[in-house]
Amino acid sequence: MIIREATPDDRANVVALWRAAGLVVEHNPPDDDFDRALALPQSSVLVGEADGRIVASCMVGDDGHRGWVYYVSVCPENRGAGHGRGIMAAATGWLLARGVRKAQLMVRPNNAKVIGFYEDVGWIEEPRAIFASWIQPKYPETERAS
Repeated sequence: MIIREATPDDRANVVALWRAAGLVVEHNPPDDDFDRALALPQSSVLVGEADGRIVASCMVGDDGHRGWVYYVSVCPENRGAGHGRGIMAAATGWLLARGVRKAQLMVRPNNAKVIGFYEDVGWIEEPRAIFASWIQPKYPETERAS
């Protein structure tokens, strides 16, 4: 697998991978997330290619205090080939190159099956309470329609 930073032309394939991996939820528009990550200098989307197609990806970012990893995905038919481990190593490398000392990611409760994977690649669970505030409408298209 060859890992590189995504380009705008990769958006459709990457978003399709995120959908196939079950990572897309209604209130997070993946196309917007992809575009924003590529538009900002402190974030990117990394892709892993094998046999001429994208088989793994993740979004990485540096918020100025911590590094973050999102949308870690491997094509379902390519799981078990080490691509997840490779894309996580690339995410760590991307963050290290920017001087980031600690990285974090979040796992939704309904995606608990991946916890063992993250432990296997050296990440540890840190108990934290996560608070959120929707500063834009959660479902903007619904809000506009009403």
